Amino acid sequence: MPVTAVDAVAKALAPGTVDAVRAVGGFSGGVYLRARAPGLLRLAALAGLPPRLLRPWWRMHSNRPYPLAEAFRSGRPVELPDAEEAMRRFPQLMAGLPYPFGSLYEPVSHGRDRFGVLVVLRPSASGRPLADADRQRVRAAAARIGAELARLDAAGTSVAWDGEPVPVQLPAEAAPPVRTGHLDWRLDTGDVTADPELCRILGADPAAFPGTIAGLEALLAPEDAYGLRALAHQAAETAAPDPAGHRMWLADRDGRFHLLELARRPAPGTDPAHLTGTLVDTGTGPAAAAGADRIATGVLSVDRLGRVTHVNHRAEALLAHPRDALLGRVLWDVLPWTGRPAYEDHFRAALIAGDTVHFLAHRTAGSWLSVSLNPGGDGMTVTFSAVDEPAYAPHSVAAPGGGLGSPADRAAVLYRPVALAIALTEAVTARQVSEVVTEELLPAFGGRQLAIYLLSERHLHLAWETGFPQGFLDRFDGVGLDARIPGVETLTSGRPLFFESMQRLAAAYPGIPLDAHVGARAFLPLIASGRPVGSCILGFDQPRGFSPEERTVLTALAGLIAQALQRARRYDSEAALARGLQDALLPHRLPRVAHVDTVGRYLPGTQGMDVGGDWYDVVETPRGLALVIGDVQGHGVSAAATMGQLRSAVRAFALAGSDPSEVVTGTNRLLIDLDPGQFASCCYAVLDPGTGLLKAVRAGHLPPLLRHPDGRTEVVDLPGGVVLGVDADAAYPVTEVRLPPGGILALYTDGLVEQPGTDIDLGVERLRGALAAVGPGSLSSVADRLLDVAGRDADRPDDIALLLAARRPEPGPPEGGDRP
Repeated sequence: MPVTAVDAVAKALAPGTVDAVRAVGGFSGGVYLRARAPGLLRLAALAGLPPRLLRPWWRMHSNRPYPLAEAFRSGRPVELPDAEEAMRRFPQLMAGLPYPFGSLYEPVSHGRDRFGVLVVLRPSASGRPLADADRQRVRAAAARIGAELARLDAAGTSVAWDGEPVPVQLPAEAAPPVRTGHLDWRLDTGDVTADPELCRILGADPAAFPGTIAGLEALLAPEDAYGLRALAHQAAETAAPDPAGHRMWLADRDGRFHLLELARRPAPGTDPAHLTGTLVDTGTGPAAAAGADRIATGVLSVDRLGRVTHVNHRAEALLAHPRDALLGRVLWDVLPWTGRPAYEDHFRAALIAGDTVHFLAHRTAGSWLSVSLNPGGDGMTVTFSAVDEPAYAPHSVAAPGGGLGSPADRAAVLYRPVALAIALTEAVTARQVSEVVTEELLPAFGGRQLAIYLLSERHLHLAWETGFPQGFLDRFDGVGLDARIPGVETLTSGRPLFFESMQRLAAAYPGIPLDAHVGARAFLPLIASGRPVGSCILGFDQPRGFSPEERTVLTALAGLIAQALQRARRYDSEAALARGLQDALLPHRLPRVAHVDTVGRYLPGTQGMDVGGDWYDVVETPRGLALVIGDVQGHGVSAAATMGQLRSAVRAFALAGSDPSEVVTGTNRLLIDLDPGQFASCCYAVLDPGTGLLKAVRAGHLPPLLRHPDGRTEVVDLPGGVVLGVDADAAYPVTEVRLPPGGILALYTDGLVEQPGTDIDLGVERLRGALAAVGPGSLSSVADRLLDVAGRDADRPDDIALLLAARRPEPGPPEGGDRP
């Protein structure tokens, strides 16, 4: 994205983000925007937290089980008032951010364009949701951002975001302003001319100030009154004007400290014993800073973006950095050891949870610090003190900067692996497992490359790769288990192999092809329940060591990945069987009938088994042309098999000449006998092609749509009974409807109209509007237009069936009803 575009988008995001955070009393907020890659969201702006601390969450796929992704998919806000609610609904979020906080996720859109999501983090509210007024303010902020992004987009500025997040500083809490007062003092007479502000600072009424040094001293603590005369004597003895002046702290009668700067600055023709002074009321800031310089503990303050705002003398010594090299710099940039993953997690905990955090830090070889993080509304104070090397250090720390420094550090590195473990339980296909490993494992350990090989008939076949040069891994695809390469030997030996650099890898395996990268490699065996599944390769851009903790965690995660892949392979086999079964059961060709055209469509879901129990059928019966659509509960082989049984039952009853009510009643009783506890919905209608008379029955299914020749489209009022499989004595009334020449009848399943978090009636209304808006064209083109929006959605939780029937306005050849 050009720099000008980045600036324009960032300026559009910052005000609304700050407004949303302040509206709910939050401590951080940000905006995720669509990236150019399909289905990917990226953090574009972050206020109130250093972007570095949220690096693992800079990228988010819209199909992941996170509240951010759900808000973007559904177009509805997601509110999590506390950690308990977040853990219940989104355990993967809390696995990576296990701190007490509340959050709100508001979609950013304008019209039909959905740009991203506004996120606000706030202190945990003990389960109390936001007030309606606060929620409306956040919604208004998101709307303003959406409108500004739409304006930029219309002007030709790309609002897709592919860069790093822009940091935004939140306004500080209101503080008393710095006040200054001035005085003019003649030492020979003791006359003091003080302006009104000086009097007010010292708590005096300007009108009652006597204008004498005695009157000024009466406003000060006794000891400071004596000190003031000594300072005046020192200033008066200065032979020439002193631009630097003399300085001292004065306490007023209430104990508040003020800074006085007194100087001899005579103008031409004035008495040499003439002093001018400035009294500064700065609160406790400078006094506290001066006090911090006198303690033996290192004190360093940072704002909420991680920039250093104060350093005392002891901190300069302990950190081996002068104050000028620290002030204004981002802490992790100027002190790289504070940015180790384990220590980053401590900073995250302090800034997000708002609690004090203590830990031991390994700064350099033989140098350890006891660190305390003390967060506040505007930033954090960090204190340091030197400590002896802990007893566990020789066993847990490798080279300086390369290992984990304490038991707390070793626990911290588990957060992202826990998120990986939770995500793996939700991945059902081999591709989904590989995507989860790419999105969770690589960021957790700083990796850039990943390859997964699966074992089949004693050969390893490349199943997934990312980050490697194109075609580089092809030479290893299909290698046998007798090949002497690390990807094979890690599986046959059952031992993980770690190489700190490519030179180490080349020395261990002379002649092995190497890519251009010079970084480290980890080869992990994928073994589940004692059975070999394959091998996993992690690549890093730079040479690096692997601490004992990292080796242990990676080995354990390899076992979880192997189990997920083994489960996925079984799932893929079952899915292939279910798809084949469903494909065999759905009609491949619909009958051609005079005066009536029919077209059927089916789209599998993109989540879970990808195979459901939706079906449609068209049957020529003694009573007319039967139009059938139904939906069996569940997915997989069982749902497909039940669907086949119901389709056969409906066809049998229909071909026997049963009326619509008898067909549905008989099918209901058959389902109860075949599989108690299994449910299905169904809509069955019989059409007289000549007259257009339609007799229809509905069993818990969505009502059909009827489009009239003039384009007017209505939802057919079709009273019905309960779903099939519940009540053996259920009754299903018949309703008569007329399908006019040129009219279209649409039967569909809920996958076409249902969206998570949205009332299904809204989906039916959208479908009705789409059917009303179709222009001239074949019935097949009408079906394709109705499925177009749903077909582009990469995250369909349910499958879709659609059946259209149209009476031709005049005689002509029937349109083919083949299933695509």
